[in-house]
Amino acid sequence: MQRLASSQPPLYSPAERIRRDKSRWTLVQGILAPIQFLAFLISAVFVVRYLTTGEGLGVATASVVVKTILLFAIMITGCLWEKAVYGVYLFAHAFFWEDVFSMLVLALHAAYVFVLVTDALPPRSQMWLALAAYVAYVINATQFLLKLRRARLQSAATDAASMDSNQGLAA
Repeated sequence: MQRLASSQPPLYSPAERIRRDKSRWTLVQGILAPIQFLAFLISAVFVVRYLTTGEGLGVATASVVVKTILLFAIMITGCLWEKAVYGVYLFAHAFFWEDVFSMLVLALHAAYVFVLVTDALPPRSQMWLALAAYVAYVINATQFLLKLRRARLQSAATDAASMDSNQGLAA
């Protein structure tokens, strides 16, 4: 496990790690992410229910709008988090590909809102677009979860190495 964590460049320099731990946006992201995921799960049930039964369009639509609002909130606060930790609002070296894919997720959710407001697609097609946005969201969420797991492994490896070197100095 330690070799896996150290085989890639660290996600955080020591200074970035301190900024991450001190940033209020870290807590905000930690709160918003599970709320958004719960909204996604509930909404996905409503969307699939509508697509399979034709019932519940109103609740499915409202749930996608709520999920989209939460997505934009987490994206905005995520940009503020990246600025606080890495000094850039988007595309920080450690989260570049996650941010790139986030743009697709945002575009699909925004497209859903556009077709909803303009009635550019019939309701069934709107729900299929929402489902496509949700598939992209799941991929993107997985990217972030894997990255956070990697950060934890690297942090544990760094802490263990630090303890080993401190014990060596004490001996």
